[in-house]
Amino acid sequence: MSFKLSAGDVAELEWFKSSYSTDDGPSCVEVATTPRTIHVRDSKDVQLRPLCFAATAWADFVSYASDSER
Repeated sequence: MSFKLSAGDVAELEWFKSSYSTDDGPSCVEVATTPRTIHVRDSKDVQLRPLCFAATAWADFVSYASDSER
């Protein structure tokens, strides 16, 4: 599945940092949501295109990731 975003579309998204990211750590991930798409980017280089996932695919990933932490 492919999602096309313009620079303006990305700039208008409301990004939030992962609770696992720290201000001084090397792993900084930010996420922005829209009704059908989850956008993920590296907060250290916000000019790069974000990865985009269908909401259902993201939900499956989060469920899998949270199960593997236990």
